Amino acid sequence: MMKAIGTVGAILLAGGAFVGLNSVYAVNEMQQAIVLQLGSPVAFKNDGEKEEAGLHFKLPFVQNVFYLDKRNIGSESPTQEIVTSDQERLEVDAFVRWRISNPLVFYQRLRSEARGADRLATLTTGVLRAVLGDVSSNDIISGQRAQLMARLAENLNKEADDFGITVIDVRIRRAELPQANSERVFERMRTERQQQAAQFRAEGTEAAERIRAEADRQRTVTLAEARETSEKIRGDGDAKRNEIYAQAFGKDPEFAAFYRSMIAYERAIGEGTPMVMSSDSEFFRYFKDGTDGR
Repeated sequence: MMKAIGTVGAILLAGGAFVGLNSVYAVNEMQQAIVLQLGSPVAFKNDGEKEEAGLHFKLPFVQNVFYLDKRNIGSESPTQEIVTSDQERLEVDAFVRWRISNPLVFYQRLRSEARGADRLATLTTGVLRAVLGDVSSNDIISGQRAQLMARLAENLNKEADDFGITVIDVRIRRAELPQANSERVFERMRTERQQQAAQFRAEGTEAAERIRAEADRQRTVTLAEARETSEKIRGDGDAKRNEIYAQAFGKDPEFAAFYRSMIAYERAIGEGTPMVMSSDSEFFRYFKDGTDGR
């Protein structure tokens, strides 16, 4: 009898322990939990959406717990071909960081994180085509990367919010031309650079000719002004000289005649210069002996 009572007590104790273990559940700091009753979320605190980290209670056997990741999750979008606004084809892939911001909506719409990643990849493909299709290939490859990624994140957040997902960041990891287009694009870019170089050379030549012409004009004007100034100075000097000569000649006419003769001799008589004239010519009057100069 006592043995039977002990056995029943052990069974009851084990059953109580089993029921007790199925009445509690733990949520760690990296998890979000939704309590389900017969497959439907139960309205606990926080409006039934999630439980805070710690130990919690539930109805045993009737209710179960569905766990979701609370951390940021990284997903890669498959490589896809994008047609840009300048009709270039680019192969683009992106990396998305996201988290489950509304566990209840996420569970109701997607059920699992794997399906959430797949749905987000599909949304990312559509957003990439829409946003990158409005800009040029140069902006995607080497230009406004930061602005483009901000637009991608904003547009993707609008789409993902319906699934309880918040997009934290979007990064374009690779944006390259397909191999078939690379040589054609390179040739086009080289032609554009050659055209720019030719234009710069033409503009430089034009500027050089303009500067040279202006310098020649300034030189001509400067020389003309210098000649005018020199002629004026020379004229003033000649006038002053003549004035001095006139004053000197007026005081001594004989000296004046002698001076003029010396100048005439200097100009007329040179080395090897033949002169034919009478010996008593007035031209040689200052070469004759005599006190009167004749």
